[in-house]
Amino acid sequence: MPTPAVAYLTRTFRAEAGIVISASHNPFYDNGIKFFSIDGTKLPDAVEEAIEAEMEKEISCVDSAELGKASRIVDAADCGGLCKRCDLSHRAERAARTGANVIAIGCEPNGVNINAEVGATDVRALQARVLAEKADLGIAFDGDGDRVIMVDHEGNKVDGDQIMYIIAREGLRQGQLRGGAVGTLMSNMGLELALKQLGIPFARAKVGDRYVLEKMQEKGWRIGAENSGHVILLDKTTTGDGIVAGLQVLAAMARNHMSLHDLCKRHENVPADSG
Repeated sequence: MPTPAVAYLTRTFRAEAGIVISASHNPFYDNGIKFFSIDGTKLPDAVEEAIEAEMEKEISCVDSAELGKASRIVDAADCGGLCKRCDLSHRAERAARTGANVIAIGCEPNGVNINAEVGATDVRALQARVLAEKADLGIAFDGDGDRVIMVDHEGNKVDGDQIMYIIAREGLRQGQLRGGAVGTLMSNMGLELALKQLGIPFARAKVGDRYVLEKMQEKGWRIGAENSGHVILLDKTTTGDGIVAGLQVLAAMARNHMSLHDLCKRHENVPADSG
């Protein structure tokens, strides 16, 4: 299950917390634990430090018989006496549900190949495949699905800055953008300049998606991102969600009848000073 799904379920089931065991965007041997609060957001540093301190102590476990089970019921009716026939054959891959012809790569996990030369941290294989297949675009997620990086039909990498620009621009066009957008100290100056041309305010947070979220909450804004591919859309999620962000870009392409390459044209990365 992707990390953003755990954040979503924690909130919708009103659970006390959500816990994910994942290497995230790292190699398999860096497996770790992520926590989510009752509202589906990552915990503050102070709370995580308190948890780490508790883990150093002796822990008493609860018997499994004492654990409850939660089920979500959206609506209910008494269907006693009815004959029910269910067709469950609609379970298809989410991207394919959009009507797209999807070619999947890097999706055969063996327990140790997570993020190994594939995914959001290394898009070279995706770039080569997009060009070979003459595909319209490529989408890469990291190991736990909270990051997304894209590739246009010319094989160019589209990072989190550019993805946020596309989504913010489309939100503005649709009249749905609230306030501005939050990046980080690592966000390219090209993003700030491109947003300024649209009249969209921009603020920078410390590096880290939790700090992006904190700045968004402080400003009352609904969109934030890191150039690494964490994109937070508070109208839809409480944490970075690569699938949701990728779908928003696809929607912008469809509504505007534009390629990913063309949607990025007004955002040009400014070369970083290597000195």
